Amino acid sequence: MKPDLSPLWTKVCVEDDVKAFEVLYYLLFNKLIKFCIYYVGRKEVAEEIISDIFVRCWENRKAETVILNLETYLFTAVRNQSLKYIKKNANIHLVEIEPANEFQLMDNTNPEKQLENKELHHKLDEAIDKLPQQARIIFKLIKENGMKYKEVAEILEISPRTVQTQLFRAIDKLRISLKAYQHIYTKNKPDNNTIDLTVLIFFLHIFHFL
Repeated sequence: MKPDLSPLWTKVCVEDDVKAFEVLYYLLFNKLIKFCIYYVGRKEVAEEIISDIFVRCWENRKAETVILNLETYLFTAVRNQSLKYIKKNANIHLVEIEPANEFQLMDNTNPEKQLENKELHHKLDEAIDKLPQQARIIFKLIKENGMKYKEVAEILEISPRTVQTQLFRAIDKLRISLKAYQHIYTKNKPDNNTIDLTVLIFFLHIFHFL
């Protein structure tokens, strides 16, 4: 469950609470960095963009007390600044973000299983990174950050229905991509009508996407 950031933001805006601002910064920084890198492709650029946004938030805090959803507001700001950076540096070739191995399954009593889990994790990362950019961003915002369709739609400036459609397409592509690796975790293969869904659910569950 996502933490309620409203009390912290109120402390920042009304009480000029530096500690509350630091807490917000550390709660959101990593999420915003990853999101920014999806667009700009370079960590150092993303860090600069995020830092500038937080500085402006602090400087303009008295005028931003009306912000109802701080997380959505910041993600939108990051997207807008990232697009401005891309437009300004159109001659720079963007590269894909390397997956951050946040989820690591460990089973010290079973080295073979540990290797299998690493392979599954790698295959899932590969499948996600092969999704079209917008579908990949939507998938990660919803599955990693726990955002709702409406929040993602507001950030990306598209309709909630488009978000839903893109998410379903992403899941369908992942199901197809991961089907070939179902043998890694099951000896008794299900029939062809159930393999796809079983594989996808397994992958998403073990890596905390569901």
